[in-house]
Amino acid sequence: FDINKNVSVFETNIRVVGGLLSAHLLMDRAGVSPLPEGWPCSGPLLDLAADIASRLLPAFATETGLPYGAINLLYGVPACETTVTGTASIGTFILEFGMLSRLTGDPTYEHAARRALSALYDARSSLNLVGNHIEITMADWVYKEAGIGGNVDSYYEYLLKGGLLFNDYSLIEQFKTLYKAVIKYMQHEFWYIWVNMYTGLPAIPSVSTLDAFWPSLQILIGDIKSASKTLMNFYSLITHYGFTPELFSLLRGQVQQRSEVYPLRPEFVESLVYMYRATGDKMWRTMGKQVIDSLELSARTACGYATISNVVTHQLEDKMESFFLSETTKYLYLLFSDEHWVFNKGLSDENVTVTEGHDRDGYQICAPNSFGYVFTTEAHPLPRGALDCCFNYHDSRRDRDR
Repeated sequence: FDINKNVSVFETNIRVVGGLLSAHLLMDRAGVSPLPEGWPCSGPLLDLAADIASRLLPAFATETGLPYGAINLLYGVPACETTVTGTASIGTFILEFGMLSRLTGDPTYEHAARRALSALYDARSSLNLVGNHIEITMADWVYKEAGIGGNVDSYYEYLLKGGLLFNDYSLIEQFKTLYKAVIKYMQHEFWYIWVNMYTGLPAIPSVSTLDAFWPSLQILIGDIKSASKTLMNFYSLITHYGFTPELFSLLRGQVQQRSEVYPLRPEFVESLVYMYRATGDKMWRTMGKQVIDSLELSARTACGYATISNVVTHQLEDKMESFFLSETTKYLYLLFSDEHWVFNKGLSDENVTVTEGHDRDGYQICAPNSFGYVFTTEAHPLPRGALDCCFNYHDSRRDRDR
């Protein structure tokens, strides 16, 4: 990663750090043999994840703890980098950075992620709403529209999933506080519109295809009824257009101009997976089958699947986003998988011995793939069982190196 290149801190984390961590933790599932010595507390993929995450850390070195949006992999924060960062680009690190800290024994990553989350939560309005872009040196909101879509979405996701992964009730409480405000001010017939974060008044009466992730969070907290109604709303767009447009105007009842694109996004199918696993109702699989049929009919090309540049005309664009493979196809596969190991309930797993760790009996045993999985926003599964594998391992190595 010694490259003189500016990269998005957010995108590099969710795609590169998250991908490397998940691949590292799934090495045994993939049949890698022998596993690296000390796995899951060491290994070449973990080393790479720590390397690039360390290159992102200078972005968090601000007085507020709110990070810059971009970083140069060699030289740190660019001299001309803006001090305005999107909400999701601040609040989407706790899963990857927290897991990295637990595996490496270095608390720096998790501390940076938690500091950013705390600063963001403290900046919420008196209505418990957050905007979508904030000035990071003063923690002042620049764009004050509050919503669940682009530039905000995964902040909500990581509060809830961070709480579930790390058994951190304080993060879940923060999510619940914000969730109540979302329902109170943004929900409109189970669509979610943009509102002013200080008044709660409607600002943008449009919904985004990105909003379709929201039911997956509602299912995790048990609000199945609301989740099902929002999914039905999005399904109505699919039955009409074949795909969900990037923006749909509720005011006009039509696709918003210059937002007709569907770049093969996964959010609707992601929520279908959660809904089907929660209810077992095959209706949700039927909806997924229609997504597959639309992709096969309109998006498939000789070399892959193309972005739908216009959901009305089904004109194609010569581009396939990486998240189509990382997320959309993965969730479609899981939607129709009955006994996949990712759905195990954590009741059993093979133990591994962490060779350099020592507990009172002289060695440490853990079950890294027990207790289920939490998916990152880029659909990388992180096993909860790995969190407790490495406490003694790194203490042992430090003692040995002295």
